[in-house]
Amino acid sequence: MTSTSVDPPGTAGRLSPLLRLLIVTQLAFNIAFFAVLPFLSEYLGQAVGMAGWLVGFVLGLRTFSQQGLFVVGGALADRYGIRPVVLAGCVLRIAGFAWLGHAEETWTVIGAVLLIGFAAALFSPAVESEVARQAVIHEEAGGQRTRVLALFTVAGQAGAFVGPLLGALLLSVDFRTVCLAGAGIFVIVLAGHARMLPQHIPGRQQVRVKGGWGALVRNRRFLALCCAYGAYLLAYNQLYLALPDEVERATGSQSALAWLFALSSLLVVTAQLSVTRRVGSRLSMRRSMGAGLLLIGAGFAVVAVSLPADWTGTAALLPSAGFVILLTFGQMLVAPVARAWVPDLAEEGRLGLYTGALSSVSGLIVLAGSSVTGALLDGGLPTAVPWLVLAAVPVAAVGLLPRR
Repeated sequence: MTSTSVDPPGTAGRLSPLLRLLIVTQLAFNIAFFAVLPFLSEYLGQAVGMAGWLVGFVLGLRTFSQQGLFVVGGALADRYGIRPVVLAGCVLRIAGFAWLGHAEETWTVIGAVLLIGFAAALFSPAVESEVARQAVIHEEAGGQRTRVLALFTVAGQAGAFVGPLLGALLLSVDFRTVCLAGAGIFVIVLAGHARMLPQHIPGRQQVRVKGGWGALVRNRRFLALCCAYGAYLLAYNQLYLALPDEVERATGSQSALAWLFALSSLLVVTAQLSVTRRVGSRLSMRRSMGAGLLLIGAGFAVVAVSLPADWTGTAALLPSAGFVILLTFGQMLVAPVARAWVPDLAEEGRLGLYTGALSSVSGLIVLAGSSVTGALLDGGLPTAVPWLVLAAVPVAAVGLLPRR
């Protein structure tokens, strides 16, 4: 395939072939990944026989090898272009899934999980940085930058919704089948990209890895964006930390979580483009992210206000549903805009480095913040206190947003 980096005249609303390929890539990546991930902890605990603390440690290693090393993958994409980095990441993900499907001892599981995480640390920042760069070009041709990033988000959420359904279907055979199916999807992605991903993308420079780190560390506006985005990710992470505790308190089990997660994914898939279209034409990036962070804070406040009543039963899930809805609409305002903002703050030729750093820095914030959140939830405090503290985090982050 040959790709033009700018839409032809009179087609400002259309996406270039390269953008379409990258957006479909995100869909395929997430289908394969989420076909495996939701079932990993149960497999490690029951089939492999790991203790609970070791399961948590392995899952933490996966997060670190992925999110923490995004900055490495981004820098490599700047140096060598996105094609070799994406292809290498696909090869490693295939090997990692195949290895995990056959791993039966602790050390082999850890090796496979680390390989799976590092694979994403290669291809994800490469793809995301090129999507952001192409979104700027799309805007210059008369399109809307945030719409491109919104489409990218929708594709990711659609994959996150379809993946677990596929995994649950295949799990009726065994976990190895799930892993091999995930590997098979990446084989298709690898073959498609080897054929269609351009070797040289017009306008994309290749720069040396050295020389960009110092400017990044001194870029206060970019680091401020990272901190604000980290506050959002910390809040989003509560879908997996604080929300399960609240659902179990309200109903005595966590069975309703699947429905709440499905609600979040469906909202993004069905409403993201409409929200972006309406908000993007009226609000600046700073105001859009600020509004999103305030909505997220309001979501935590809804649960905090309801907790003193100590409601239980199905009706007691209404505050949790309100939290998920407000958090999701806040995500729709924050996530695409944050990615769309990075090209305005990045050093010339180092968009991959900055895109990777956005994930790595915010990931470290989530790691530290989640430890504090866990201590709050287990600290014997009144149940509303952790939710009030969490509500204050995204609200305070509004003040960190850089001014354009």
